[in-house]
Amino acid sequence: MSTWCVVLAGGVGSRFWPLSTPSRPKQLLPLVSELPLLRDTLDRLAPLAPPAQTLVLTNASLASAVRDLLPDVPADNVIPEPRPAGTAAALAWAAHEIASRDGAESVMLCVHADWAIGDVTGFRTTLARAAAVASERESLVTVGVVPTRADPGFGYIQLGDVVDGEVRTVARFVEKPDRARAAEMVAAGYLWNSGIFAWRVGDLLDEIRALTPEVAPALAAHADDRDAFFAAVQSVAVDVGVLERSARVLVVPGDFGWDDVGTWGALHRVRRHDAQENAVFGRVHALQAHDNVVHTEGAPVVLYGVQDLVVVVRDGVVLVTTRDQAADLKTLLDSLPPDLREL
Repeated sequence: MSTWCVVLAGGVGSRFWPLSTPSRPKQLLPLVSELPLLRDTLDRLAPLAPPAQTLVLTNASLASAVRDLLPDVPADNVIPEPRPAGTAAALAWAAHEIASRDGAESVMLCVHADWAIGDVTGFRTTLARAAAVASERESLVTVGVVPTRADPGFGYIQLGDVVDGEVRTVARFVEKPDRARAAEMVAAGYLWNSGIFAWRVGDLLDEIRALTPEVAPALAAHADDRDAFFAAVQSVAVDVGVLERSARVLVVPGDFGWDDVGTWGALHRVRRHDAQENAVFGRVHALQAHDNVVHTEGAPVVLYGVQDLVVVVRDGVVLVTTRDQAADLKTLLDSLPPDLREL
């Protein structure tokens, strides 16, 4: 079984303003460890597939920066997307590329570049299991993460029939619920829809041709022209455009400390804490201050008698909000003058 890894590394991560900007998006930032998220991701995947069999899809404007960050990955394996066109288009093109280079039976493992993983060994073991199931059963496999909380920010997977041990069919996918419904689903044994997938590239392409009119015609017409393909394709998520329409989907559960690094507040779950449960990066002095998230590049930050805050310092700009309110930075960003927002 020839295994490839595909990393989706697009987007600008606007919810990490002022640290993240269009030219410096979150996947290029050291938000969880001392290394950028994307570098951490490639290091986790290294035992599963060599750099020559790793593809990174990113915004066209970021391709040069991504290549600089990942010198071990061949330059041709960093694939610029001329425009955002949804995960179905990105993964269809990646599958087409792998099939052209290595054949339709090659297995493709798909991940995003902006995750935190607590148990790296467990992560690799689960992905290897998903790849084996995809190859043996000629199925589209998704990894459903065992929830640690009722989080309305994630989609959920309802388990279906037992196929083999822990491998199950998918009864249905559920879009992001409200908090009460999320609690009900966690209690009922639903899994988080992580966005981790495994499939033989030929199987994915077959399902796209049969089920995904948003993507299939563009791929048929422009299989030799990436720019033309992305210009012609209709945007749709792979979950909606392929998995929810397919009868060939299986789920493998995973329990390895997965978390989506989506907001400043989320960093409190994934960063190391000081003695007062503050998650800090940079020079920070805290007295009678707890459960805060602080990221400073340069100027020191002093906290006294506060809790549940987010404080970010970069190039003379200081953001102060709460951990809860940090999930809604779009409202703030929409109110900012362009010269401040785009620093």
